[in-house]
Amino acid sequence: MGIQITPSILNADFAKLGEEIGRIGSADWVHVDVMDNHFVPNLTFGPTMIEALSTATDIPLDAHLMIEDCDTQAPLYAEAGASSVTFHVESTKAPIRLARELRNQGARASMALKPATPIEPYEALLPELDMVLIMTVEPGFGGQKFLDLCLPKIRTARALMRKHGVETWLQVDGGVSLETIERCAEAGADVFVAGSAVYSAADPDAMVRELRAKAEAAVP
Repeated sequence: MGIQITPSILNADFAKLGEEIGRIGSADWVHVDVMDNHFVPNLTFGPTMIEALSTATDIPLDAHLMIEDCDTQAPLYAEAGASSVTFHVESTKAPIRLARELRNQGARASMALKPATPIEPYEALLPELDMVLIMTVEPGFGGQKFLDLCLPKIRTARALMRKHGVETWLQVDGGVSLETIERCAEAGADVFVAGSAVYSAADPDAMVRELRAKAEAAVP
């Protein structure tokens, strides 16, 4: 598995999301930020939006759940058509059980960690996961500045994956741009969420390709 670019539609025009997704045809995934105004101070999409988007594009949907009670809510997003569902470990009581349930539903199971949450306590979970998401900003809003303090955690996560011989993807989300993606790739990330960098560009799809090239060139 090589470098993958996953544009976030949080920075797209909500009034015409179908068209906005059409502007990123080179993307590997469409990142859908789900927020409930409880786990994070913002409110966005729900399962019905996932269901609608799944009929509007052939690009697989990557649902990032920044919500409370992921244990009961996350499976609804797999049922709605998300090909990958990311739950925050901070709002999940039984992450192994949830990961297995998501996989049983045919979705990739991903676990997200906020900037202050260490990866080491969850080392034993890595074989149960298809992807780990390291947040490089505090979740809740797009357009935030990349937190360099998260780079050591990316390196640690990649080292733990190598230790256990797992093929778990390592995603980063927050402040990813042409100025920061190389550092993330060098640290071991291989899946990159980019919102404002993509949708503020004159040609979003060209930006997707440029981000991928930058990351590929930086892989050790």
